[in-house]
Amino acid sequence: MNYLRQGAGFYRDVLRLMLPMILQNFVTNFMALADNFMVGGLSQTALSAVTMANTPFFVLMVACFGIQSGASVLVAQYYGKGDLRTVSRVLGVGLYISMGVTAVAALLAARFPLEMMRLLTNNSALWEMGADYARIVGFSYFFGSISGIYLAVQRSVENPKVGAVILTASGLLNIFLNWLFIFGSLGAPRMGVAGAALGTLLSRIFEVLAVLVHIRLDKRLPLFPRLIFRPGGVIFRDYVRFALPVLFNELLWSAGISLYSVIFGHMPDNTALLAAYTVASNLERVLNVALIAAGNAAAVIIGRELGRGNQESVYGKAVALNTVSLGVGAASVLLLLFTRFFLAEQLIFPLMRLEPEAVGIALYMLTVLACVSPLRALNLCNITGILRGGGDVRYATIMDVSFIYLACAPLAALAGLVLKLDIRYVYPLLCLDEVIKVWFCLARVRSRKWIRNITRDMA
Repeated sequence: MNYLRQGAGFYRDVLRLMLPMILQNFVTNFMALADNFMVGGLSQTALSAVTMANTPFFVLMVACFGIQSGASVLVAQYYGKGDLRTVSRVLGVGLYISMGVTAVAALLAARFPLEMMRLLTNNSALWEMGADYARIVGFSYFFGSISGIYLAVQRSVENPKVGAVILTASGLLNIFLNWLFIFGSLGAPRMGVAGAALGTLLSRIFEVLAVLVHIRLDKRLPLFPRLIFRPGGVIFRDYVRFALPVLFNELLWSAGISLYSVIFGHMPDNTALLAAYTVASNLERVLNVALIAAGNAAAVIIGRELGRGNQESVYGKAVALNTVSLGVGAASVLLLLFTRFFLAEQLIFPLMRLEPEAVGIALYMLTVLACVSPLRALNLCNITGILRGGGDVRYATIMDVSFIYLACAPLAALAGLVLKLDIRYVYPLLCLDEVIKVWFCLARVRSRKWIRNITRDMA
């Protein structure tokens, strides 16, 4: 059977879902890159300080993404089933969990910012600036968790345009406020790195206000406030069963990725190394937004089809989605290499005042990232899309996390901290997991063991 013959309507559906997600992801990641541009305009030390301060917040951000992704597993299937009341229940559980986690993290960062920086790096020049940034930016994640869970629900009911519009407006506001407060423009106080944190916080507050206005006006997805505030024990237990593995997945994954920054922070010449790692990583996220969008679109489509009871046809759609993702990954290779050879050194890096050593490292990192981009596209499609959308969250967690801790992090620590090897030998080890897990993921999809309808009759 030729599974790629899904009909023109299927591929139009994929594109319809992907395009707003691409815009949303681009704005979110471009906002982070713009932060780097502006903070890097202060000094390379300031950029490295913000990089280290953001390390635990990266874990928190990904935890919020895990909560949102966990909600999406349930929402997509219940929406496919036509049960909108249970969608409100899932939203309520997600709000309770995400607001609780981010509130605790924000209070800890505000109370112990200097202690946090001392744990993250032995470079004392980064401590004070990183602490100034951390004590403010933590509260932005609390407000971001509120808007984020709502936009994730909208995405899962095939309405990603809402997130694209709100996050685009928020991103533009964030860039303007950063310019205002980092450099003291238009008579505002010159706050340096703390200004970047304040700009982020105010833009997240704007997102929440925009979401409240949209809830008031939206007729497409009616919400039931009573069910949001009292979602009930049944749906809470289902959320724990299917969403908690996703949350643990994202927490363990982000903690593993954050170990890379800690390893770099204890290697020789870590200021240049951290600056290069920050710039290369953020450039890669901006240029690879289509990969993430393809994975998210796959989750929505697979969850919707299973909620409708189409178990027989869902495997063919999974094969077609993998093919789409592989094509997106091939395009990403060209985009990364074009940026690496024609834009980065000539246009982008000079704006950030990177020193020659950091420029060379960042160019090398972009080359490595381009090489693994097609594999990353397949892994995102299968882990965050097909396996999660199909309810096979435990296997997805094992695939996404295990090779970071069993291979990448220990080998990088051995090479960089014990053997004192150059970053050009250490960095490829951090991409080793993409090479390994792609074969396990493809085998799991082919086995069809992931096809599960996880909805229940909530009447």
